Order: sequence, then C-alpha cells, then structure tokens
Amino acid sequence: MKLLRNKLAVTIIVLSVTFLGLIVYTVKKENKSIIESGAGSALNPVQSLVYKGTNKVKETLDFFLNFSEVKEQNKELINKNQELENELATYSDLKEENDRLRGVLNFTEERNNYNYIPCDIIEYSGGNFLDGYVVNKGKNDNIQKGMIVISAQGLVGQVTSVGSNWSIIQSLINENIAVSVMVQSTRDTGYIKGFNDSQNKNLAKVYDLPMDSEIKEGDVIMTSGVGLLYPKEIRIGEVTSVEEDKVKVMKSAVVKPYVDFNKLEELFIVSPKDTREIKYN
Repeated sequence: MKLLRNKLAVTIIVLSVTFLGLIVYTVKKENKSIIESGAGSALNPVQSLVYKGTNKVKETLDFFLNFSEVKEQNKELINKNQELENELATYSDLKEENDRLRGVLNFTEERNNYNYIPCDIIEYSGGNFLDGYVVNKGKNDNIQKGMIVISAQGLVGQVTSVGSNWSIIQSLINENIAVSVMVQSTRDTGYIKGFNDSQNKNLAKVYDLPMDSEIKEGDVIMTSGVGLLYPKEIRIGEVTSVEEDKVKVMKSAVVKPYVDFNKLEELFIVSPKDTREIKYN
C-alpha cells in the first residue's frame, strides 16, 4: 500500500513537471504545428487552472513575505504624519502669537508716550479669573497700583495690588473697576464697570451717557484718556443694547468686551513715561 502511494506521488510530480514544460514550450514557440496547436488547445484549460492557482499562491506568499515590511512602513508613515501634525500645530500657535504681538506693537507705536511692560499670568488671585490675575512683575519693575493692563484684543483691567516681584490685576468685568470711556462714533463720554446680565454673562456696562446720545447697538467703546492714566482709544468692546433712565435723564449701554478673560495670554502693563501729573490711588 505504501509502495502504491509512493508511485502515485511520483506519477503526479512527473505529470506536473511535464504539463509545466508543455505550457512553457507552447507559449514560447511562435510557429505552432498542427499537432502542437492541438496540444496547446487541449492544455488551455489546464494552463488557466495552473496559472490561476500559481498566481494565487504567489500573491499569498508575497503578502506574508512582505507583511513585516509593510507593517514597518505603515508605522513610519503614522509617525511622520504625527510629526507633521505637531509641526502644523506649532506653526499655527506661533502665527497666532505673532498676530497678537503685532497688534500690540502697532498700538504701542501709535502711543509712544507710555512704556509697555510685558508680564505673564502665574495664577488666579482667588482661584478664579473673576477675582483677578497674579502676574510676575511688581515693584522691582516699577509697577504701581492703579496702572492699567492691556492685551492684543484690548483693555484687560487695572493693577490693584503690588509686591516686590508680583502684582494682582483686576479685570474690567469686575464691578470694583471703573474706567472713563467714550463712544467711538459719537464721542460721547461716560464710565464703564463690570456687569452681569440675566443669563449671568460676564459683560460690562457704560453709565452716564447723555440722554440725547445717538449711541446704538454695534458701536465700539474705547478709553477716553481722561486723567492720563489710561491711554486714549484703547478698544474695550461692542455695544449689545442701549437703555434709557428717564429718572436720571441719562443713557446706559451693555457692552461685550473684546477680551476673552478666560483665555488671556500675553499681557502688558501700561506705565506713562511722564508721571509728574499722575497720582495713583
């Protein structure tokens, strides 16, 4: 029985080799004889079957042989893609920072009678930005209580406490801060303080505007420069609504500040170069 199996195996191998030889021969030979053509026709189905099976085996072997290489290439591509994403994010951050600093630079060049001292927020005064910011500049840097603070977006607030190497800044939306302002379009003046609307949004409100003021929604509110403490025409925010007080015969306006007080980055403390006529409280 074992001998029969061995003979059968040998026979299959011989036939396979013969068929393959015939296939190669019939493909390469340009001028087939009638007999050869007949043999070729007879073998066509076998050729097709053998070709398909061989091709399938080749594809499978190629897949397994190249799998580790493809896997490694895929890993390299993923790492490269991550590097490019990181570089893009860094570029975007640098561009935003550059745009912010350029805005401040343009402002400082127009108002060069003040010094603009850069500072960084190191923590919140009371654990929340509404209670103020602690920055890394103080008396050692000639910072005084009452000086104002700006960012690229506009007015931030005022220095309320000073240490040797730190200061506390209260933001504009704090009700303890009052700033003299004017309406850009009408030039009417008043003062602005922090204000919470019915939805508890952190806004600001302009008071003491004349009753005949033509202030309207969308107008820009800026510092008036009264008292020299605040440089003139620092942008503060945009009017969202106007109210009339017929008892006090005045108008008021709710303002949405341009500064996002929860996302502050670069800050600048404004120090007048000539302080002879300025008295800080």
